[in-house]
Amino acid sequence: MKELFDLRGKVALVTGATHGLGMAMAMALAKYGATLIISGNTPDKMKTAVKTYDDAGIKAHGYLFDVTDEDEVGREIGAMEDRLGGIDILVNNAGIIARVPAMEMKVEEFRRVVDVDLVSPFILSKRVGRVMKERGGGKIINICSMMSELGRDNVVAYAAAKGGLKMLTRNLATEWAQYNIQVNGIGPGYFATTQTEPIRVDGHPFNDFIVNRTPAGRWGDPEDLSGVAVFLASPASDFINGQIIYVDGGILATIGKPH
Repeated sequence: MKELFDLRGKVALVTGATHGLGMAMAMALAKYGATLIISGNTPDKMKTAVKTYDDAGIKAHGYLFDVTDEDEVGREIGAMEDRLGGIDILVNNAGIIARVPAMEMKVEEFRRVVDVDLVSPFILSKRVGRVMKERGGGKIINICSMMSELGRDNVVAYAAAKGGLKMLTRNLATEWAQYNIQVNGIGPGYFATTQTEPIRVDGHPFNDFIVNRTPAGRWGDPEDLSGVAVFLASPASDFINGQIIYVDGGILATIGKPH
């Protein structure tokens, strides 16, 4: 059974893995044997991240590039391939959010979110998928969201992009399954990260809402994504394709708990 989850000899690229959920998933892939490549777009954050991985006993190869720039993506992935070999596992994790009411959101703001959250996974998947086809297969994991299924106030661009990412996942799976490429998604619920720290205090309205809305009765821990990331990256998921696995403590399974 251990061989089903063994990632030794595999090269994994995780975008936006300088912190948060991306870092947690990247560390899990490395601990199961994958050679790890992480991407970001801020030199200081990359330097700090590489040290964090190093302190955890993990060698992370860091690359800085704009995931929305097709030429830049092609150039940097070419450099990765020359140095480390072809990419076997791609995790499209890089993303942004703009919390602006729809009537107040500028079109350029909307386009920027869609470019990062939807167009960039297409750019990276297309570039990596071509080589995966030539090499006989690979794994692509898109980081979707509960907003791939549900609406919410003030995140219209993010929800539109993540809904699109769900369907991009299913369509790429449909086209590329014949090449032994599995394309699946992970939909995180609400997680305890530095980004959510200010609202994760007892008595804060949003904290109380999330805890009460989640059947598990808690925020997710980044480590809760480790298992599903390894599963979808490993031979254990070779006949799973076009699926979105929601890691949300049960939120999407219920209409809510009565008070």
